[in-house]
Amino acid sequence: MEKQTKTVRTSQKISDAYGALNMPVYNSAAYGFPSAKAMADAFVGRTDSPTYSRVSNPTVAYFEERVAQLSGAKHVFAFNSGMAAISCTLFALAASGKNIVTSAHLFGNTVSLLTNTLGRFGVETRFVDLLDSEAVANAIDDNTACVFLEIITNPQLEVVDIQSLSSITKKRNIPLVADTTIIPFTQFSAEALGVDIEVLSSTKYISGGATTLGGLVLDYGNFPQLYRYMKFELLYNIGSYMTPQVAFMQTLGLETLDMRYRTQANNALELARRLKQVPEIIDVNYVGLSDNVFHTLAKAQFGGTFGAMLTIDLEDKQHAFAFIDNLKLISRATNLFDSKSLAIHPASTIFGAFAGSQRRAMNVRDNTVRLSIGLEDVKDLYDDIVQAVKASN
Repeated sequence: MEKQTKTVRTSQKISDAYGALNMPVYNSAAYGFPSAKAMADAFVGRTDSPTYSRVSNPTVAYFEERVAQLSGAKHVFAFNSGMAAISCTLFALAASGKNIVTSAHLFGNTVSLLTNTLGRFGVETRFVDLLDSEAVANAIDDNTACVFLEIITNPQLEVVDIQSLSSITKKRNIPLVADTTIIPFTQFSAEALGVDIEVLSSTKYISGGATTLGGLVLDYGNFPQLYRYMKFELLYNIGSYMTPQVAFMQTLGLETLDMRYRTQANNALELARRLKQVPEIIDVNYVGLSDNVFHTLAKAQFGGTFGAMLTIDLEDKQHAFAFIDNLKLISRATNLFDSKSLAIHPASTIFGAFAGSQRRAMNVRDNTVRLSIGLEDVKDLYDDIVQAVKASN
């Protein structure tokens, strides 16, 4: 069965009493059992009956099963945000005295989670250039909990050689964890590239128009401790499991994910090509452009698709702000991969809490504007960007 058919035709485990074609929303905190033994079996994992909606819910479980069918993951865990998915993954893998090897070129809140939150609990973060295999290998030691990466960094749009990193982590028997939010798991196989655990924000492409917040962990089964800690500790103790209402809406979002993503990615590519010709724009950064330094690697890894995020560099911060203020169609907002196109100035918002020296080390520039490309007509997006650029000058 092809992926798109699986997307809309994954059966419910238990037939609905009324024959509903969509999995119902089970708005229940608790569930009854026929006996004390049945209750005990469910609570210790001998059966998969739902126990309490902080840790298990039929609507959420159905969404997780749909994702597993599409991705090939052995286990899927749904959380109430992408950051919750990342946090619980790192809580499962790391501990006091352990270290995480990663890049400084990460989403701002991920950097804060690593350095501030986990740092307070005795977890060391080792920032290295993930493009330098030797540096990565030298940073790993017996206390390394995992290597963490973003498949395309936000907003730098840096692409690492995932298979090269995987060869290093497999030799040391440590997990390779990848944030794959930028390109949906329906478009390429992270497992085939050597990723052990995927984390992503389902708020983005999956939710379908930014309707809901959510996050996913896709576990390919290579490190059983992840499943054990997730299932029997973190879901119980952290309380960040996805709600049934969100799971219902994101299940619907899955059904149109492929067609929406392809339109958005095609829009981003066409727009990037056109913007390269606008003289007032100093630089257009999009890995789908043939002259992009990461284009060949990205094409090989992600099957010829490059996501729906691009950045433009203007003369300076003042021009970047004026450009954003003069947009008439594109929304001034955070988030990525809404059906509507969005613009943001990363240095003063997502990375606004970091000092200038830190932003420079992260390659987050003051003259950069990030654009998330939606479903509008490319001509309208291009016209809006050009008029805003000219007005800012």
